[in-house]
Amino acid sequence: MINITLKQLRYFDALARQGHFGRAADLCSITQPALSMQIKELEEVLGAPLIERSARQVRLTAFGTAFLARAQDILRGVDELADLARAARTELTGRLRLGVIPTVAPYLLPRLIAGLAQAHPGIDLSLRETVTPRLLQELLDGRLDCAIVALPVSEPALAEEPLFRESFVLVRPEADAGRPVPNRDRLREMRLLLLEEGHCFRDQALSFCEMPSGRPREMLDGSSLSTLVQMVGAGIGVTLIPEMAVPVETAAAAVSVARFADPQPERTIGMVWRRSSPLAPQMQRIAGVVRSLAPAG
Repeated sequence: MINITLKQLRYFDALARQGHFGRAADLCSITQPALSMQIKELEEVLGAPLIERSARQVRLTAFGTAFLARAQDILRGVDELADLARAARTELTGRLRLGVIPTVAPYLLPRLIAGLAQAHPGIDLSLRETVTPRLLQELLDGRLDCAIVALPVSEPALAEEPLFRESFVLVRPEADAGRPVPNRDRLREMRLLLLEEGHCFRDQALSFCEMPSGRPREMLDGSSLSTLVQMVGAGIGVTLIPEMAVPVETAAAAVSVARFADPQPERTIGMVWRRSSPLAPQMQRIAGVVRSLAPAG
């Protein structure tokens, strides 16, 4: 009889994701020798190597790749058993793994953390901030319970709950404050600063300007809205930011903010979670709390 432990499966999953013993050990909060020993014991029990070891990185063998898929299925099933037990309780308690996109996190999280603590004091909130594609994959893999993203995501396995809508505003140098607000045609002729590839807000801004995403760009794209606004303040160009970011990002920058003529560009922010999750009813309650904390306007 093959005796495989859940701990070994979790360690192997972490190693496969990280591709490095040191990073996987840190993720699992154990020492690197301990992790290596557990993986070696797992390989001995299975009677076949799972990984190819090298000085710089770890690669899965063909057997390791096939084994990983089954191991992740088992780990997701175990996590769903725990979620099923949580769903049976009257109060929502325990760890809530919430993902948030970077163009929402800095502006919503301060009030969200306080609001959830007040509405559901038994929740242990674990936060993850990254771009939409990664959040969706981590949701599907069972590493997150829910995520706050721009809708729609159009993923059949995920439920979507709209929370609020917000407009995009134009940020330009302070000296341009009195000038007419450019239309889409004029924007395409200006030096438009955008977030780097992978951010959904970049794609939304390009869509409003009717510019192809693959268009060559003169300037380096920014990694954050804060960087973009500071670049505008330095006179490098103009940018679009979501309305909720205005109070934070423009307070200490030499920029002016202008609204576009109707119909204004906007986005819908919502919460998504796995349709198969036993916690789906509780996610609706969480979404209600988040909706009540939405920025005014």
